[in-house]
Amino acid sequence: MEPMDPVDQGGRRETPAERLDRKFADQLQELRVMQTGAQLTAGFLLTLPFQEAFDDLDAFQRGWYLGLVLLAALTTALVLTPVAVHRRLSGRHVKELIVDATHWLMAGVLGCLALLVSGITVLIFDVVVDRSAALVTGSVVAAVLLVLLVVLPLLLSAPGTHRHPR
Repeated sequence: MEPMDPVDQGGRRETPAERLDRKFADQLQELRVMQTGAQLTAGFLLTLPFQEAFDDLDAFQRGWYLGLVLLAALTTALVLTPVAVHRRLSGRHVKELIVDATHWLMAGVLGCLALLVSGITVLIFDVVVDRSAALVTGSVVAAVLLVLLVVLPLLLSAPGTHRHPR
């Protein structure tokens, strides 16, 4: 069992319970941002079949589109899961379990959103330009997202990268 006395956590004096509450509140705020991104991309995808030009898509484009719809559904499910877990486990004194699970679910959401943005880029470039341009552009977008969402946070969390204001 963790001590109940406030502990200095990087300039904060908070109990373990207060720290978990803060971390979960931070996660909920991050989920709100991700949920908006998931909703916008899913909404975009769901309108396509109702456009006249949708009939002009070839088999690859239709298959790619359906894959993106499934990915958008999975992303939406992942965004909603922490809320469902919290609702079910609230009051059972397992906040650390909820915070840890939410951390991993959010990593899944970020990965799915990155794939979704890259995939939508491929679809749009394939329809508007051609398949070669689509694959190149989609790969570049995927690489940029990998750097921004994975590499940069890893670099910033490496020991010795934290600078304190003077």
